[in-house]
Amino acid sequence: MAITTLLFDLDGTLIDSNSLILASYTATLEQYTGRTYEREELLPFIGPPLKDVFENIDPVRAEEMIAAYREHNLKHHDAYVEAYPYVAETLQQLKQAGFKLGIVTTKMRDTAERGLRVCGLGGLFDVVIGYDDITQAKPHPEPVLKGLDALGSLPEEAIMVGDNYHDIESGKNAGTKTAGVAWSIKGKQSLLAYGPDYMLEDIRDLLDIVKEEAHAENGKLSR
Repeated sequence: MAITTLLFDLDGTLIDSNSLILASYTATLEQYTGRTYEREELLPFIGPPLKDVFENIDPVRAEEMIAAYREHNLKHHDAYVEAYPYVAETLQQLKQAGFKLGIVTTKMRDTAERGLRVCGLGGLFDVVIGYDDITQAKPHPEPVLKGLDALGSLPEEAIMVGDNYHDIESGKNAGTKTAGVAWSIKGKQSLLAYGPDYMLEDIRDLLDIVKEEAHAENGKLSR
Protein backbone atom coordinates (compact mmCIF):
# COMPACT_ATOMS: atom_id res chain seq x y z
CA MET A 1 0.00 0.00 0.00
CA ALA A 2 1.28 3.49 -0.85
CA ILE A 3 2.70 5.58 1.98
CA THR A 4 0.35 8.48 2.73
CA THR A 5 1.16 9.25 6.35
CA LEU A 6 4.29 10.21 8.30
CA LEU A 7 4.33 10.22 12.09
CA PHE A 8 7.23 11.80 13.96
CA ASP A 9 8.60 11.83 17.44
CA LEU A 10 9.53 15.41 18.36
CA ASP A 11 12.49 15.80 20.73
CA GLY A 12 15.72 14.53 19.22
CA THR A 13 13.97 13.78 15.94
CA LEU A 14 12.71 17.09 14.53
CA ILE A 15 13.91 19.55 17.15
CA ASP A 16 17.17 19.56 19.06
CA SER A 17 16.17 19.82 22.70
CA ASN A 18 18.76 17.39 24.07
CA SER A 19 20.72 20.07 25.92
CA LEU A 20 17.52 21.35 27.52
CA ILE A 21 16.44 17.85 28.58
CA LEU A 22 19.83 17.05 30.07
CA ALA A 23 19.94 20.39 31.91
CA SER A 24 16.44 19.84 33.32
CA TYR A 25 17.31 16.36 34.54
CA THR A 26 20.58 17.61 36.02
CA ALA A 27 18.91 20.44 37.94
CA THR A 28 16.08 18.22 39.21
CA LEU A 29 18.30 15.34 40.27
CA GLU A 30 20.77 17.63 42.01
CA GLN A 31 17.88 19.12 43.95
CA TYR A 32 16.36 15.79 45.00
CA THR A 33 19.34 13.43 45.25
CA GLY A 34 22.12 15.82 46.21
CA ARG A 35 24.51 14.64 43.50
CA THR A 36 25.40 15.53 39.94
CA TYR A 37 24.65 12.80 37.41
CA GLU A 38 27.14 12.15 34.63
CA ARG A 39 25.96 12.63 31.06
CA GLU A 40 26.15 8.88 30.39
CA GLU A 41 23.83 8.26 33.34
CA LEU A 42 21.27 10.70 31.96
CA LEU A 43 21.10 9.37 28.40
CA PRO A 44 18.78 6.44 29.24
CA PHE A 45 16.28 8.98 30.62
CA ILE A 46 15.80 10.52 27.17
CA GLY A 47 12.78 8.90 25.53
CA PRO A 48 10.73 7.32 28.33
CA PRO A 49 7.94 9.27 30.05
CA LEU A 50 9.04 11.38 33.02
CA LYS A 51 6.78 9.29 35.25
CA ASP A 52 8.74 6.13 34.47
CA VAL A 53 12.11 7.83 34.98
CA PHE A 54 11.38 9.48 38.29
CA GLU A 55 9.39 6.59 39.78
CA ASN A 56 12.44 4.40 39.24
CA ILE A 57 14.60 6.93 41.10
CA ASP A 58 12.29 7.87 43.96
CA PRO A 59 8.70 6.51 43.89
CA VAL A 60 7.68 8.59 46.89
CA ARG A 61 8.74 11.95 45.44
CA ALA A 62 8.27 11.19 41.76
CA GLU A 63 5.42 13.67 41.26
CA GLU A 64 7.41 16.45 42.96
CA MET A 65 10.37 15.68 40.72
CA ILE A 66 8.23 15.73 37.60
CA ALA A 67 6.89 19.16 38.60
CA ALA A 68 10.42 20.46 39.25
CA TYR A 69 11.65 19.09 35.92
CA ARG A 70 8.79 20.70 34.01
CA GLU A 71 9.28 24.03 35.77
CA HIS A 72 12.96 24.11 34.77
CA ASN A 73 12.22 22.86 31.27
CA LEU A 74 9.55 25.46 30.53
CA LYS A 75 11.57 28.31 32.05
CA HIS A 76 14.50 27.67 29.70
CA HIS A 77 12.63 26.09 26.79
CA ASP A 78 12.63 28.82 24.18
CA ALA A 79 16.32 29.63 24.58
CA TYR A 80 17.42 26.05 23.99
CA VAL A 81 15.30 24.40 21.30
CA GLU A 82 15.85 24.63 17.55
CA ALA A 83 14.92 22.57 14.53
CA TYR A 84 17.49 20.22 13.08
CA PRO A 85 18.91 21.13 9.65
CA TYR A 86 16.50 20.89 6.69
CA VAL A 87 13.55 19.88 8.89
CA ALA A 88 11.28 22.85 8.11
CA GLU A 89 11.76 22.77 4.35
CA THR A 90 11.45 18.98 4.17
CA LEU A 91 8.21 18.98 6.14
CA GLN A 92 6.84 21.79 3.97
CA GLN A 93 7.58 19.79 0.82
CA LEU A 94 5.90 16.71 2.26
CA LYS A 95 2.83 18.68 3.31
CA GLN A 96 2.56 20.40 -0.07
CA ALA A 97 2.81 17.00 -1.76
CA GLY A 98 -0.27 15.85 0.16
CA PHE A 99 1.19 13.66 2.88
CA LYS A 100 -0.59 13.56 6.23
CA LEU A 101 1.80 14.57 9.02
CA GLY A 102 1.51 13.89 12.74
CA ILE A 103 3.50 14.20 15.96
CA VAL A 104 3.56 11.34 18.49
CA THR A 105 5.49 12.40 21.59
CA THR A 106 5.85 11.64 25.28
CA LYS A 107 5.77 15.39 25.93
CA MET A 108 2.61 17.07 27.15
CA ARG A 109 0.76 18.29 24.08
CA ASP A 110 0.86 22.02 24.90
CA THR A 111 4.64 21.88 25.44
CA ALA A 112 5.08 19.98 22.18
CA GLU A 113 3.02 22.57 20.32
CA ARG A 114 5.09 25.32 21.91
CA GLY A 115 8.26 23.66 20.65
CA LEU A 116 6.83 23.46 17.15
CA ARG A 117 5.99 27.16 17.18
CA VAL A 118 9.38 28.23 18.54
CA CYS A 119 11.14 26.18 15.86
CA GLY A 120 9.03 27.52 13.02
CA LEU A 121 7.15 24.26 12.53
CA GLY A 122 3.72 25.40 13.68
CA GLY A 123 0.86 24.61 11.33
CA LEU A 124 2.66 21.81 9.51
CA PHE A 125 1.05 18.94 11.40
CA ASP A 126 -2.47 17.62 11.12
CA VAL A 127 -2.40 16.12 14.62
CA VAL A 128 -0.24 16.24 17.76
CA ILE A 129 -0.57 13.29 20.14
CA GLY A 130 0.98 14.13 23.52
CA TYR A 131 1.45 12.25 26.76
CA ASP A 132 -1.80 13.69 28.10
CA ASP A 133 -3.70 12.18 25.17
CA ILE A 134 -2.88 8.54 25.87
CA THR A 135 -3.03 5.98 28.66
CA GLN A 136 -0.02 3.88 27.60
CA ALA A 137 3.14 5.51 26.26
CA LYS A 138 5.54 4.31 23.57
CA PRO A 139 6.71 1.57 23.01
CA HIS A 140 3.05 0.56 23.42
CA PRO A 141 1.23 0.96 20.07
CA GLU A 142 -1.52 3.18 21.51
CA PRO A 143 0.10 6.59 20.72
CA VAL A 144 0.83 5.62 17.11
CA LEU A 145 -2.59 4.06 16.63
CA LYS A 146 -4.25 7.14 18.10
CA GLY A 147 -2.35 9.34 15.65
CA LEU A 148 -3.33 7.13 12.73
CA ASP A 149 -6.96 7.12 13.81
CA ALA A 150 -7.00 10.93 14.03
CA LEU A 151 -5.59 11.12 10.50
CA GLY A 152 -7.89 8.45 9.08
CA SER A 153 -4.89 6.33 8.07
CA LEU A 154 -4.08 2.63 8.21
CA PRO A 155 -0.82 1.35 9.75
CA GLU A 156 0.35 -0.13 6.46
CA GLU A 157 0.28 3.28 4.77
CA ALA A 158 2.39 4.99 7.46
CA ILE A 159 5.97 5.40 8.63
CA MET A 160 6.84 6.19 12.26
CA VAL A 161 10.06 8.24 12.53
CA GLY A 162 12.04 8.59 15.75
CA ASP A 163 15.35 8.87 17.53
CA ASN A 164 14.73 6.31 20.27
CA TYR A 165 13.97 2.62 20.42
CA HIS A 166 10.59 3.49 21.96
CA ASP A 167 9.61 5.08 18.66
CA ILE A 168 10.74 2.12 16.56
CA GLU A 169 9.05 -0.41 18.82
CA SER A 170 5.81 1.59 19.02
CA GLY A 171 5.64 1.80 15.24
CA LYS A 172 6.35 -1.91 14.83
CA ASN A 173 3.79 -2.79 17.50
CA ALA A 174 1.20 -0.66 15.68
CA GLY A 175 2.01 -2.22 12.30
CA THR A 176 3.65 0.75 10.57
CA LYS A 177 6.97 0.93 8.81
CA THR A 178 9.64 2.62 10.90
CA ALA A 179 12.57 4.97 10.38
CA GLY A 180 15.37 5.79 12.79
CA VAL A 181 17.44 8.97 12.66
CA ALA A 182 21.23 8.75 12.60
CA TRP A 183 21.52 11.97 14.65
CA SER A 184 20.01 10.30 17.72
CA ILE A 185 21.89 11.34 20.86
CA LYS A 186 22.13 7.64 21.73
CA GLY A 187 23.84 6.87 18.44
CA LYS A 188 22.84 5.34 15.13
CA GLN A 189 23.92 1.84 16.18
CA SER A 190 21.58 1.86 19.19
CA LEU A 191 18.64 2.25 16.80
CA LEU A 192 19.86 -0.19 14.17
CA ALA A 193 19.72 -2.89 16.84
CA TYR A 194 15.90 -2.58 16.78
CA GLY A 195 15.64 -3.15 13.04
CA PRO A 196 13.95 -0.03 11.63
CA ASP A 197 12.89 -0.30 8.01
CA TYR A 198 14.88 2.83 7.18
CA MET A 199 17.75 4.80 8.71
CA LEU A 200 17.78 8.50 7.89
CA GLU A 201 21.23 10.06 7.66
CA ASP A 202 19.51 13.36 6.87
CA ILE A 203 15.82 14.27 7.22
CA ARG A 204 15.76 14.85 3.45
CA ASP A 205 16.20 11.10 2.97
CA LEU A 206 12.45 10.90 3.61
CA LEU A 207 11.87 12.63 0.28
CA ASP A 208 13.66 9.81 -1.51
CA ILE A 209 11.78 7.15 0.44
CA VAL A 210 8.32 8.50 -0.35
CA LYS A 211 8.97 10.07 -3.76
CA GLU A 212 7.43 7.17 -5.66
CA GLU A 213 4.25 7.55 -3.61
CA ALA A 214 3.91 11.28 -4.19
CA HIS A 215 3.21 11.47 -7.92
CA ALA A 216 6.69 12.77 -8.68
CA GLU A 217 5.39 14.48 -11.81
CA ASN A 218 4.02 17.29 -9.62
CA GLY A 219 7.60 18.35 -9.00
CA LYS A 220 6.99 19.01 -5.32
CA LEU A 221 9.42 16.44 -3.96
CA SER A 222 13.04 17.15 -4.76
CA ARG A 223 16.34 17.44 -2.92
